[in-house]
Amino acid sequence: MYDSRDPEVQYTLRFGEIAILNGFITFIDLEEALAEQISTDPSDELRPRKRVGEILFDKGYITLNQIEIVLEEITKNKSQPF
Repeated sequence: MYDSRDPEVQYTLRFGEIAILNGFITFIDLEEALAEQISTDPSDELRPRKRVGEILFDKGYITLNQIEIVLEEITKNKSQPF
């Protein structure tokens, strides 16, 4: 499973939280994307683990514009704790 102290895990949780709060995705959408992300073999260098935003986009749950909004908010609030 994930280590909540891992920066990548913190990023994923923050991305999902912001996307849900903005009404871009549902909690179920996020759970589905996380399940897919977990099922990807991170040791396969030819197929690295996808980011949660990429999975959500591939599934048609979020648009590129919405991803940009979430990323801007993450960057804007980077100094705040997750």
